[in-house]
Amino acid sequence: MKKLNSGFVYILTNPSFREDWVKIGKSIRPVDIRSKELDNTAVPLPFEIFATMQTAKYNEVEKLVHKTIDRLTDLRIRQNREFFNVAPQVALDIFKDIAQTIDDAVVTEYENNLPISRADRSPAQPNVRTVKRGRFKFSMVGIKIGEFITFTPTDIQVKVASDDSIEYEGRIYKLSPFVGTFMPAERRNTSGAYQGAKYFSYNGKILDDLRKASERYDNAEKYTVTAIEQ
Repeated sequence: MKKLNSGFVYILTNPSFREDWVKIGKSIRPVDIRSKELDNTAVPLPFEIFATMQTAKYNEVEKLVHKTIDRLTDLRIRQNREFFNVAPQVALDIFKDIAQTIDDAVVTEYENNLPISRADRSPAQPNVRTVKRGRFKFSMVGIKIGEFITFTPTDIQVKVASDDSIEYEGRIYKLSPFVGTFMPAERRNTSGAYQGAKYFSYNGKILDDLRKASERYDNAEKYTVTAIEQ
């Protein structure tokens, strides 16, 4: 619920942008409404909420966040705009540092445009922070550049162009923007945002499933090594 006289400072990402580009702005309305307002013909895909800070000092906080990032180096993409060439997690760390100095500040992290609830975290581990998964990389699942994967909604074959991009009809795409461009109209979701790895397969297996299997294996291996060392 919105606090009286408070507003929001937000970090937005976009699947059509580079991974280390973010938009940092402010709004007196809930950020999900603001992000939809920014969805226009100038941006190929909808914005995704990475994090928000709610506070009565939202005007001052936005200026301070911008100033802090500018001090790091010349990271503002255009001096009169709210876009920055900085990783979302770095911006979030700045949010958290500033929030510690403000009594009413509440920082909320998001995943798939939904707040990550504290209730979803283990009560036995209250200090464990849920980390947003990084973008999919083909090297995560052993797929090499030059191999082919399948866009499952239409069975289009595309070639792996780099560790995080594909080639189709002579053009290079990231996975999520490709899905947003080539998804059949009858299968589009209401948000227009897609997790690219869920819509491609390799040798009949969905990329996201391959990633999850690889992550489970890595975690099990780490647990085994830790147990042996102890």
